[in-house]
Amino acid sequence: MEIVIASLNLHKIREIRSILKSELPFDFLTLLDFPDYKQPEESGSTFEENAFIKATHAARALKRWVIADDSGLVVPALQDRPGVKSKRFSSENATDRDNREKLIKELELLPESERSGYYACALALASPEGVQNQVLGRCEGSLLVSSRGSQGFGYDPLFLKLDYNMTLAEMNDETKNKVSHRRKALDKLLPFLNQLPN
Repeated sequence: MEIVIASLNLHKIREIRSILKSELPFDFLTLLDFPDYKQPEESGSTFEENAFIKATHAARALKRWVIADDSGLVVPALQDRPGVKSKRFSSENATDRDNREKLIKELELLPESERSGYYACALALASPEGVQNQVLGRCEGSLLVSSRGSQGFGYDPLFLKLDYNMTLAEMNDETKNKVSHRRKALDKLLPFLNQLPN
């Protein structure tokens, strides 16, 4: 059976593939395999809404089962920002560095006790007939005002996983894939995926 990971983000693709490959005997394609496919606008106000939009659109257009992810960083003391705008926090075409620099400036205005946050990952699994399952995973930690580590992507160098005393960017892939928000969401989705015909 083929399942399409509805993403062009190589970091997300690698993370999802590495977690699911050891659990499921499926072939995992990505949107890189469909260069003519045009992704829909992420117009939702929540991670769940955006994952739903991406999954249903791709499943209908590609006529395949699809897993779509929408994820980002939530800082309650910053009114839950960056949130669904995590990728575009600094500007529409922001780099990861641009977004981290903007976040650091805002974090520096907060007392250290309020620099907590969490990564959220919403996953939607859809067939061409529509969404069949939807889950949410969270990874909690605190935010630093200087980067640590060279692994990962996005806000990982600022996100300290407290029980490890490491940022996600200081972890190797194996460790990060045990504790990440994406891992927690995929763990919730696995029982349903295991029921699909191979």
